[in-house]
Amino acid sequence: MKTIAFIGGGNMAGALIHGLVEDGTDPGRILVAEPDATRREQLAVRFGVRTTEDNTAAAQEAEILVLAVKPQVLPQVAKALAPALAQNQPLCISIAAGIRHAALQAWLGEGVPLVRAMPNTPAMLQSGATGLYAPPPLDEAQREAAEHVLRAVGVVIWVEEESLMDAVTAVSGSGPAYFFLFMEAMEQAAIELGLPAETARLLVRQTALGATRMALESELDLPTLRLGVTSPGGTTERAIHAFEEGGLRRLVHRALEAARDRSQELSRELERS
Repeated sequence: MKTIAFIGGGNMAGALIHGLVEDGTDPGRILVAEPDATRREQLAVRFGVRTTEDNTAAAQEAEILVLAVKPQVLPQVAKALAPALAQNQPLCISIAAGIRHAALQAWLGEGVPLVRAMPNTPAMLQSGATGLYAPPPLDEAQREAAEHVLRAVGVVIWVEEESLMDAVTAVSGSGPAYFFLFMEAMEQAAIELGLPAETARLLVRQTALGATRMALESELDLPTLRLGVTSPGGTTERAIHAFEEGGLRRLVHRALEAARDRSQELSRELERS
């Protein structure tokens, strides 16, 4: 079992640690470098992991190093780690949004094996979706090691071109907010139709859960599932027609395109700064 070190002990690092421990990873093989003493104590008590405030010490011990700091501070942190990484060259996994592989590689040092990951917030419930990218010469064992860490919090998808990470960000990285917005709109409409607020809340959220489980567990595709609920001349057909008349598909396409474009802009801004 490899030693996994985290640089940064925030929410996403905590989610990954939780998933790894639940998946059978020995907490004694997990080391977290975190400047906040209170947070270090919380992680140690909750998961039984080892903690330190010294990033370099964690990097020197790591066989897998997860960079879990904010994108704005990652350049400084990565450059400071470079001398230690040059010695033992652990597999590095960055979960910082918007920082491209080439920039990360330049800061960490050439030759350091590196994977770029884009998880999303449902990872905190072990229901995440993560996109991974790494160019050659990352070998199969290193790819499997990266998958092992991120699979602990949900499904993992590799993309072959880094430009597609911006699409991953638009779909799954930002995606939970789209569903929350749609559910919020449904709850508000249900209340305006006369349902009590708590009734509207429960119906909308349970319906979203049920529909998601059907989509995940059924062998049928989404159009077929939708048609299975849509009786000709019925209430669902009337509602679907209203969505289509309102341009829902075009609006969704515009929203994802806008998110992808902003992801590209943020990458350029972060790299310039």
